[in-house]
Amino acid sequence: MDVFDARSLLAVPATEAAPRLLGAVLHRESADGPVAVRITEVEAYLGEADPGSHAFRGQSARNSTMFGPAGHLYVYFTYGMHYCANVVCGEAGQATGLLLRAGEIIEGKPVARHRRRDPKTDLDLARGPARLAQALGIDRELNGADVFARPLRLELPSEPAAPEMVSRGPRVGVSGEGGGEAYPWRFWLTGEPTVSKYRPAVQRRRPYGATAATG
Repeated sequence: MDVFDARSLLAVPATEAAPRLLGAVLHRESADGPVAVRITEVEAYLGEADPGSHAFRGQSARNSTMFGPAGHLYVYFTYGMHYCANVVCGEAGQATGLLLRAGEIIEGKPVARHRRRDPKTDLDLARGPARLAQALGIDRELNGADVFARPLRLELPSEPAAPEMVSRGPRVGVSGEGGGEAYPWRFWLTGEPTVSKYRPAVQRRRPYGATAATG
């Protein structure tokens, strides 16, 4: 699949793009060595129409990447300690994207283990959005990076995951409007052991933008 075709498959609302990203492989080159993850879980966020999205209140310097074209990486910092990565979807200006929630490290496990400080099991190397970003060595320097160009390379499956192989449910950590069963916009490959465990959101006081939502 060439880059033009792959990018066009992401130029749709994130809820439609999600099955295309499940099973895709994201490669990351770095001085530490290459690491690749097979994506097993994502969460969709639909821009200014989505109360759970960082784009809900409009464009800002922080979330501007979300308003760009599909196929770029939106990276944000959360809780003062973690980076999370999203693949921008839709048409430019729509600010929709898919949070990379979990995956299986299929290349560069020694590098990923070192970055993740040797977790008890390899299943935990990229189980959860912050762990996935850490295993791949993703930080704000990659915000806006093209996922189809070095140091990244996204390989989409030739066909989307079959409907019977895809499960969906509420997003993780999104409280208030935008959370819960009304927004079943978390998608995962059924039966995959690397998928993160669902935890309902806990109401807490925190500044806007420090949510588990995309952006």
